[in-house]
Amino acid sequence: MKLVNIGFGNLVNGEKVVAVVSPESAPIKRMVQEAKEKGILIDATFGRKTKAVLLMDSGDVVLSAIPPEKVGERFQEKEEQEASAT
Repeated sequence: MKLVNIGFGNLVNGEKVVAVVSPESAPIKRMVQEAKEKGILIDATFGRKTKAVLLMDSGDVVLSAIPPEKVGERFQEKEEQEASAT
């Protein structure tokens, strides 16, 4: 299991993330609203503006206050660390 920091000390299992997307499009906004209604939304923004939405393989939706590009960089860094460790 590789844990990746998504901001403010919050970690997600990087192996379970399907996509990291921007919250600006209407379909993503609908997906976030539906997840909230179903009780499968995890808000890790600490009250700040949502800048990235992580879609998990379990169907959960995770909100992050750091941009998708930065989240992607953190995933890449984690993969590089694991590759150099082997």
